[in-house]
Amino acid sequence: MHSRFRLLLGLAAAALLCGQSPAPMDPANPTCPQAPDWSNNKTMALKVVKKGDAKVLLAEGPVDQTLPDRLKQALTDNPDISEIWLRSPGGNARAGNAAGRLIRSTPGLVTRIPAGWTCFSACNFVFMGGQLRVVEPGGNFMVHMFTMTGDRAAIDQSVALGTDTTVELIGDIEQESALLASEDNDFLIRMGVSRKLLTDIMYKQKAVAGGGGGDQSTRRCLTQDEVFKYNVANVQE
Repeated sequence: MHSRFRLLLGLAAAALLCGQSPAPMDPANPTCPQAPDWSNNKTMALKVVKKGDAKVLLAEGPVDQTLPDRLKQALTDNPDISEIWLRSPGGNARAGNAAGRLIRSTPGLVTRIPAGWTCFSACNFVFMGGQLRVVEPGGNFMVHMFTMTGDRAAIDQSVALGTDTTVELIGDIEQESALLASEDNDFLIRMGVSRKLLTDIMYKQKAVAGGGGGDQSTRRCLTQDEVFKYNVANVQE
């Protein structure tokens, strides 16, 4: 009986170790982690490391306008880089697109979102530049609907100035939104990613959280099935 008790204790301990609770999910965005691991860097840091026999570029932090030039220099200085591992909260959309196109100009380069890491917003377009793309199980390809109305002070000021100024602001927002949507479509076509990623998921998210019923999430993390359905990832390991 004593040995049987010890066996049961051992099995219970093993079950606890194997069944540790996953990271808590975000109540407002239930497909995504509550505390995404996208680094605390102020701008995207580029660091070359060895992973086994491979040379890997770690790209961690926000995308800013300097990223394409810095990335080009890193790839020029290290032509034997085989993979780029990404985690980022996003940033400059057009810089993300430019960095993605730069990556695509390097044939065979792999982009990867490792397990536990999150690649959000502009980072999505950097990632999609890889000719070969891996989203590891537990890695988060997190998307949202872009917004051109983040500057609330500018909106309040235009409203205070009257109808004509507000209409002009709305016109500018509409034009910029149309241009960015067109650029996104063109980018996905060039990268071989399904444009349904935009219409099925990205553009269905709310740009700004608000009241009302139904789904109020502003972020969406793709499942493993979805990353392959939309050809976001094209390598399964």
